[in-house]
Amino acid sequence: MNVKIKACAVTVSDSRTLENDTSGDALVELLNEIGAEIVERKIVTDDLENLKKTLFELIESEDVNLICTSGGTGFSARDNTPEATLAVIEKEARGLSEAMRMETMKKTPLAILSRGVCGIGNQTLIINLPGSPKGVRECFDVIKPVLQHAVNLIRGETKH
Repeated sequence: MNVKIKACAVTVSDSRTLENDTSGDALVELLNEIGAEIVERKIVTDDLENLKKTLFELIESEDVNLICTSGGTGFSARDNTPEATLAVIEKEARGLSEAMRMETMKKTPLAILSRGVCGIGNQTLIINLPGSPKGVRECFDVIKPVLQHAVNLIRGETKH
């Protein structure tokens, strides 16, 4: 039996608002397509401490089992999403982030510059996605086939 995916979409940006958050719009659309319930949508600044606090609060919520972030995965000084994610997870899910980089590098060589990570914290899967709508779509397409199974496993549904 599949666990209902209850997702939170988090855009990491110092400049975006709900009105101009096209990557967040793309992420919500993709999550809806896989039948996920969108529990919350947030925009948070690139500030490391604020982002860590936000992710920690979300993994502590009983209502969330998937957090997808968009943005903050590059080389800029304010790109802190991987560090915030690593601070709150207990286990990395390197295969997911490696697969996203490998597959998207076939479309753009700049994908190698993504520092996004994925991992599990308090029975919640966190996926770091790029900040562009195109990057969100391309990366999500790579992991989409395994998301339901991953959430099932994390939540104890281990029958194959």
